[in-house]
Amino acid sequence: MPMLAVLVLACIGAQAQPASGAVSWNSVLRQPAAWYAGEEAERIAGYVLAWQNDNGGWPQFYPLRDGYYSHITFNDDAMIGVMRLLGEVGDATAPFSFVDRERRERARRAVARGLAVILETQIEVDGTLTAWCAQYDEQTLGCAPARSYELASLSGSESVGIVRYLMSIDDPGPDVIRTVVSAAAWFDRVKLEDIRLVRKTDPTLARGFDLVVGFDPMSTTPMWARFYEIGTNRPLFVDRDGTQHDAFSEIEYERRVGYSWLGSWAAGLLATEYPAWRRRRVADNEED
Repeated sequence: MPMLAVLVLACIGAQAQPASGAVSWNSVLRQPAAWYAGEEAERIAGYVLAWQNDNGGWPQFYPLRDGYYSHITFNDDAMIGVMRLLGEVGDATAPFSFVDRERRERARRAVARGLAVILETQIEVDGTLTAWCAQYDEQTLGCAPARSYELASLSGSESVGIVRYLMSIDDPGPDVIRTVVSAAAWFDRVKLEDIRLVRKTDPTLARGFDLVVGFDPMSTTPMWARFYEIGTNRPLFVDRDGTQHDAFSEIEYERRVGYSWLGSWAAGLLATEYPAWRRRRVADNEED
């Protein structure tokens, strides 16, 4: 069987796009057995390791193209999705039990390099580790912008997926534990409480509704901004032309209702997942 053939649709989809192909994972498992041994599967499967760049990150697109597409991409869990799957390959987890030892080792090395990039790219502000940007420059590892309204900033959404991945590591070392603890503390510091996003029907508008931020002191679920300014933790709301605003209501209508600027992304993480992980992992590390 060709190495990593079953990752084709899961990671890169029909056009080698990891960010948009993740939803195809179930389709991979439904492929006929003969497909995995075919030349097309063999050819595309090589992308999975080939698109990992020299410093260990994965871009949004492969083959590479100009622009933000070549950046190391955490957006939409692109890199994390690839690493999870490579981890399963390295462990020979079903349905990857057919992968031979040499190729499993290649997958493990790729994951180790990816983990090193995750730890290195956590943003530090005034000596305190915070979270991650959605994209990083593939050469400098500096925080990088993507589309005009996606500025170089801390991500209140993509950082959740990164932390969940780190918490899934079976035997995390002190560096991984420190990274998770510091990221969870950042999420707690920047949470937005006593608000909710309200959808208001308005047939006079292009999409028939508007979104507004409402004050709700009874809300028990905090929210997070999609983007936070590095250094100030100020939520960022941005028009298509790159104009920044302090308030959600100030951005243009098309962007206000056409993009996820606010969400409860880290709610479950902070409420249940992280406390359970911390009790187990931090205690184990202290005993060691």
